[in-house]
Amino acid sequence: MPAVSLVSVHVHPLKAARALDVSEAVVEPWGLAGDRRWMLVDGEGRQLTQREEPRLALLDVRRRDDGSLVLSGPDDPAPCHVPVPVGESVVVELFRNKVEVVPAADTASAWCTSYLRRPVRLVHLGAPASARPVDPAYARPGDTVSLADGYPLLLTSLSSLDALNSLIAADGLSAEGPVPMGRFRPNLVVSGSAPWAEDGWGRVRIGEVLFRVTKPCGRCVVTTVDQATAVRGKEPLRTLARHRRRDGKAMFGMNLVPESAGSVRVGDRVTVVGAGGAGAVA
Repeated sequence: MPAVSLVSVHVHPLKAARALDVSEAVVEPWGLAGDRRWMLVDGEGRQLTQREEPRLALLDVRRRDDGSLVLSGPDDPAPCHVPVPVGESVVVELFRNKVEVVPAADTASAWCTSYLRRPVRLVHLGAPASARPVDPAYARPGDTVSLADGYPLLLTSLSSLDALNSLIAADGLSAEGPVPMGRFRPNLVVSGSAPWAEDGWGRVRIGEVLFRVTKPCGRCVVTTVDQATAVRGKEPLRTLARHRRRDGKAMFGMNLVPESAGSVRVGDRVTVVGAGGAGAVA
């Protein structure tokens, strides 16, 4: 059996915007360094994602060494530089959780408002103390997550994607496949394992970092958004709902919680060090 290895690493500085492909990343307790530390909220202070605004898929984000961002859109020739904000925090809502964040400069929020054509605010999660607790049903005391949906990291497998695309083709219900891995917005992508082998992983060591595999990731309508065009379809959610259901949700990928510090690098060996209780997906 070929060795399982880490083939790509992805950081999403601004939640729901384009990912950055990196060769290595520092693993912090609440996620990869720089991953999902910024977010857009609407006029009511609630999170905005591609669920509500598919055009966020086209928002290009570059992260500088000082943590600041440079935003650019496909139709806007003038990029926006966004320094890391300082000042008083405000409370916003992220999937019914209250989170303390610091608003970015008004000019940055105005730029994002113009891009999305609706009033929005750009906010930043700075201190680890502001991170949210992970769902206690799948976490240990002290486990935290930044502005990701629910868990610090998401791992996906190339072989499982191949298997999913085979199911899409075999079902013949649409001409949308094959779908690329970017639809799932993972942090870590591995290769060399059998399709769906990750369902049975309990702990994995990737390079120097140990991770606990908590549960399969329930997928939503964001997976149907073409990340290159922002056009929404029906796949892969339709096929996942037919073949990969658990607890009423369509599943793809595994949620991870770091159990040690360090960095992960493309090419790192992936070692399964314990079987899991994540359970099969039917």
